[in-house]
Amino acid sequence: MANGYSLVNSLARNIGQTVTIFTTSGGESGRGFTGVLASVNCNFVRLITQIGPAPGCALGNCCDPCFGIQGNNSPGGQGRASCQVNNLGSIVDIPIDRIAAFVQNAVGSGW
Repeated sequence: MANGYSLVNSLARNIGQTVTIFTTSGGESGRGFTGVLASVNCNFVRLITQIGPAPGCALGNCCDPCFGIQGNNSPGGQGRASCQVNNLGSIVDIPIDRIAAFVQNAVGSGW
């Protein structure tokens, strides 16, 4: 139990940092997950593995029909992404007891 507690504390010191977590599973998941460590508890860690787009309907954007776009897939005119959302981002929850190793940046990691 002391090792699990130490691992949880080590992981918790890296919340907000990009880490890679290797799991004891096989296949693609055994190759590791890289993302921003969002939360840690005694059972799971949560990584943000892909950031989704910013809200699409802010002031002066492509949701406004008067903004001068020619269709749903056209850029909003100010370097904004397409109005059609194709990716909402992704997270992964990894059970603590399935973590084989994690890699962190040595600079600024609190060590």
